[in-house]
Amino acid sequence: MTVSSTTNTNSYTTVNATTHSFAYGFKIFADADLEVIVRSAAGAETVKTLGTHFVVTNAGTDSGGNVLFKYNTGTSSDAHFSSTDRRPASGETVLIRRSLSLTQGTDYIENDTFSSNSHENALDRLTFITQALQEQSDRSIKISKTNTITSSEFTTSAANRANKLLAFNASGEIDITQEIGTFKG
Repeated sequence: MTVSSTTNTNSYTTVNATTHSFAYGFKIFADADLEVIVRSAAGAETVKTLGTHFVVTNAGTDSGGNVLFKYNTGTSSDAHFSSTDRRPASGETVLIRRSLSLTQGTDYIENDTFSSNSHENALDRLTFITQALQEQSDRSIKISKTNTITSSEFTTSAANRANKLLAFNASGEIDITQEIGTFKG
């Protein structure tokens, strides 16, 4: 397939506690390629577990599928049946994101027939991984291209960082401190 979209997440805010199906609009290769996070109205985030809290439909389909939260459907043979209601509560946010392991499983065997489908899936996988890394980078704090900083690393131990602030020193470099200007930490 051609990867013509950078979408790798879908987010929904629930309006009632009865919604159990949430669509994802991007390709995954296996059910485990999705991470599902539910954020409470207070901001607490919980990563849900495949098989325990939800099931996935349409892995391998270019257009995506659905995440079905488990609940008591009345029919124990349903794939998304659970005696415990796992549906998100009203006001909670459901984030569905593609989360691939950083591996490459395609093996080309010398003098074997060449599978264009396997090759294209391998390229798609690399593109999806790159998109996920870009999405993480987009959410990070960065220094502009025209600014310089000698080192973005600090070597202060956890014990020495405890109860202190991440700050910039007089040279504009990253530092760990208890003081900010005339205000003491």
